[in-house]
Amino acid sequence: MKGIEGGCHCGAVRYRLDRAPEASMVCHCRSCQRVTGAPIAAWVSAEKARFHLIRGEPKRYASSPDVERTFCGGCGTQLTYAQRGAPDEIDVATASLDEPGAFPPTHHSWLEDNIGWVRFGDGLPEFRKSRFGS
Repeated sequence: MKGIEGGCHCGAVRYRLDRAPEASMVCHCRSCQRVTGAPIAAWVSAEKARFHLIRGEPKRYASSPDVERTFCGGCGTQLTYAQRGAPDEIDVATASLDEPGAFPPTHHSWLEDNIGWVRFGDGLPEFRKSRFGS
């Protein structure tokens, strides 16, 4: 199986998921807003063991005490988000996938940080914080 591939804007970093994502979402949190420069960020969630770099090595940093994010050091594309409390999971930036439309979101999270002029009429479930209640 070829897998589901994606990468950064400049092509220096490429990755593959060898299984379809387990979940997808749109995040409205302030942290995602700041790192992307956008009012929302869309993520797909997968088992970390199913995520493989196939070209390049992204830069890593802690965006908060329990979160590590990766991005391309050349073009700045945000690639992944991982929580230390969930060591077997990784979130991959949906728009970095070669076919981002293949994995539509199932819900909106962190609406408590939503920018007031961002409005959706998609009927998806909305959570003030995480869908897991934290």
